[in-house]
Amino acid sequence: MSSPGIATAPPQPAHDDREPGTAAGPPVTHVDWLMLALAVVSVAAVVWVSFWDVSQVWYDRVVVADYIVCGIFAIEFLVRWLRSGLGWMFPLLYWYELLGMIPLGLAASPAFRGFRLLRIVLILLRLMRAADRAFGDRVSAYVVGRFSGAIVNAIRKPITVAVLDEVIAVIQTGNYTRHISSAIEENRAEIDTLIIDLIRQDQATGKLRYLPFHDDVVRLVADTVLRLVDEGLADPRVHEIISDAIRESAKELRENIGTDQHAAVKLDQERFGK
Repeated sequence: MSSPGIATAPPQPAHDDREPGTAAGPPVTHVDWLMLALAVVSVAAVVWVSFWDVSQVWYDRVVVADYIVCGIFAIEFLVRWLRSGLGWMFPLLYWYELLGMIPLGLAASPAFRGFRLLRIVLILLRLMRAADRAFGDRVSAYVVGRFSGAIVNAIRKPITVAVLDEVIAVIQTGNYTRHISSAIEENRAEIDTLIIDLIRQDQATGKLRYLPFHDDVVRLVADTVLRLVDEGLADPRVHEIISDAIRESAKELRENIGTDQHAAVKLDQERFGK
């Protein structure tokens, strides 16, 4: 019980004595605790919809809520940026926070459907953000600095294979025989001249110059070669051969990624082009 006449001082709110712009953590103010809660909730939401079967209604609700949370973090990031006085150095220091603001709806959009690791990377980035809010930015800085090499080596091959699969799928959907035929048609005059010169310079076919109407015969041969090439490119069997070659090359690329031979080629500056 307090003595009469002595006023009891009201409890003082937590004081934030950090430098302006420093990363939040450990939590000091009510805003810090709110941002920590949002960081944890955002991680839990992404994990929930990524690894459990969720109805479309709840999935849409989570996506909308995630947009709102990302907007809040973006505003808080801009405020810290303006207060820091570091200019463009600030987003370079806290690049993982920027990537962690990628909304779930964007990561799950059809444009990124082939990059299945994007959600996992997003979860890791948001875990780093939650760790920053709970323990300070030194935690993420230490983890990134200490294990960045191991992390890159662990995800390099699956990411490379995923990107390679997408590129190969795009290549196989194209009709490259038609493109080659169009290129030949556009440069027909130059190719015709080249074939005529090669025929005249060849020791065997060069004897045609002794025949009557030599120029007409040579030009007929050149036109016949171009016509046969054009008809061959229009044949579906040629397109199938090219698709098979692309498929076999893709198979070899997948098998060679991460092998000892691949590592040896990377170390060979002359073969690797460095």
